[in-house]
Amino acid sequence: MLFISSRLLLLDTRKPEPFMHNRPVEMRAINTVRVLAVDMVERAKSGHPGMPLGAAPMACVLFTRILNHNPANPHWLNRDRFVLSAGHGSALLYALLHLSGYELSLDDLKAFRQWGSKTPGHPEYGHTPGVETTTGPLGQGIATAVGMAIAERHTAALLNREKLKLIDYCTYVICSDGDLMEGISSEASSLAGHLKLGKLICLYDSNRISIEGSTRLAFTENVGERYHAYGWHVEHIDGNDPEAIEEALIRSKNITDRPSLLIAKTNIGYGSPNRQDSAAAHGEPLGEEEVKLLKKAFGFPEEKSFYVPPEVQKEFDRVKTKGSILEKEWMELQHDYQQEFPDLWGALEERLARRIPEGWRELMPEFDSSAGLATRQASKKILEKLAGKIPFLAGGSADLAPSCGTLLKDNIDFSPENPNGANLHFGVREHAMGAIINGMALSGIIIPYGATFLVFADYMKPALRIAALMKVHSIFLFTHDSIALGEDGPTHQPIEQLAMLRALPGFTVLRPADANETKAAWKEALTARAPVALILSRQPLPVLDETRFPVTAGVPKGGYILSEWHPEPPSPEKAAILIATGAEVHIALDAQRLLASEGIPVRVVSMPSTGLFDLQPEAYRNTVLPTEITNRVVIEAASPFGWHKYATERGKIIGIDHFGASAPGTITLKEFGFTADRAAETVRKLIKENGNR
Repeated sequence: MLFISSRLLLLDTRKPEPFMHNRPVEMRAINTVRVLAVDMVERAKSGHPGMPLGAAPMACVLFTRILNHNPANPHWLNRDRFVLSAGHGSALLYALLHLSGYELSLDDLKAFRQWGSKTPGHPEYGHTPGVETTTGPLGQGIATAVGMAIAERHTAALLNREKLKLIDYCTYVICSDGDLMEGISSEASSLAGHLKLGKLICLYDSNRISIEGSTRLAFTENVGERYHAYGWHVEHIDGNDPEAIEEALIRSKNITDRPSLLIAKTNIGYGSPNRQDSAAAHGEPLGEEEVKLLKKAFGFPEEKSFYVPPEVQKEFDRVKTKGSILEKEWMELQHDYQQEFPDLWGALEERLARRIPEGWRELMPEFDSSAGLATRQASKKILEKLAGKIPFLAGGSADLAPSCGTLLKDNIDFSPENPNGANLHFGVREHAMGAIINGMALSGIIIPYGATFLVFADYMKPALRIAALMKVHSIFLFTHDSIALGEDGPTHQPIEQLAMLRALPGFTVLRPADANETKAAWKEALTARAPVALILSRQPLPVLDETRFPVTAGVPKGGYILSEWHPEPPSPEKAAILIATGAEVHIALDAQRLLASEGIPVRVVSMPSTGLFDLQPEAYRNTVLPTEITNRVVIEAASPFGWHKYATERGKIIGIDHFGASAPGTITLKEFGFTADRAAETVRKLIKENGNR
């Protein structure tokens, strides 16, 4: 009876609070948000006042009437998610977070865009309480929100039971004209419509202004018809009418078989006598005199900054009260769920603590060292072993599953009919896939992975960068990793992509040399606390014997001694080190054997991850790459950019600084000089050159 009575109490709290239909107080609240946003931008002498002025009514309605959230606990699992895809309007979000009772003070608002503040120029996940994802690059927010909605649908299907809906939340977005011009939003919205993500609701701030002027300069399509064609529910609403906004949002919540787009006609710079409906309101402060005129028009003290009328704060306090009741009721449901389904709850708790179930390492396949295997195929075998054994592991590819090895036979396809499916089909939508993977990772429950060819990482770069910035556990699989791709030619043969990925701060890149290094790389990926990319070969590679080579212990260190000197070096000047990654490790081993037969001692270092290697203590790094050994040759079938720090100024790099060619992979490797003979000759010349210095 306790559960039922609290449920009845909750339903009462969900009714609109009295002030929400008290027009004067409501407009005072909306205008308070507007003025706070303007004051933030004015004090910083930097920012975007236009969007907050125009979008304040819909944002206020969302935060106060619709959104199920608890400002006292921004991490409540079953909260609704809100994404400000138009991240340049961050002052709007910060004003609402402050008024609603999140841990964001008035002093934080005053420090907008300043060093060390909690209110950066664009919303940053993990930096400001209540910010669900990092936004700013247009289109990223709405695409990430699609991933959030997929995560809700998938985890609800896995966890919910009749009368015990543990996971049941909506994802709301406010997006701009600019968001919907970006191609990523089209990719993601098309997929969202196909998947019938009914708990995804997007408010489109249609103010018809971009930086260069009217959107009619470049954007005259019928957005509503486009989204209708995608399979979305579409409505046109007055963005200045709170009642119309609320009614449309409620209708959208009740439409569960498709996502919703509410096209709200708004006015950029609303209330600014000389800036409203102009591009000048977009990205610069209004100016002292214009701010005074705006405050006068809104009935606010002209000389006061960051003023919150007491009656407005009093009413916003209801948001926090309502939120605590909502979470309390959910906690009672959670208690019942925990008692009835302890195994499911235990699996969820493990994942929320970012732990992997015990014994998963023992599930990894054994690879026969007598047979060659492409690392993409090794990755598939690993995933097939883990599928269903590691809860909440889900992913797919951008229409390349047979080539990338992500179509797992023991998984069913994720679809509107089977939301519990773990095989995702993103279609030919690499950029959207990257952002969607990030949105899924932000659930804190799903371990998502997405795959494509390495050369198409270029299409995903903004999403990869956002993943690194947010430090989310997104896993990216990039196959067909070099000119050994072969006949498809230079359009598909990656050259500069590895250097690009390695340049991303906090982004771990692992290029394993064989099936066993791939196994160790997957162990790193699954236990990581940040995004990881696995770079995998198309062509078969020899399998390193784990009883002879320290693969398991070495890969986590990023770089390790794979094969020691043969023979022992008489002096540093007479010895050399071959450093290689991926498929080229085997070229290094073959070159080592050639040189050993001539009495030239060579150490082979496998370096699957320069990033992980750089994190190791200096003593370890010096053990692997002794400073006194200056005869160093790096081998990687990619751009040499970034390898000079390991080769040093006295070493050599066998790389490729031009595009590839169409031919069988074995031929392209040979013609471009990726052979054991060339590596051996480079070592001979290097020892001679350095010996003559």
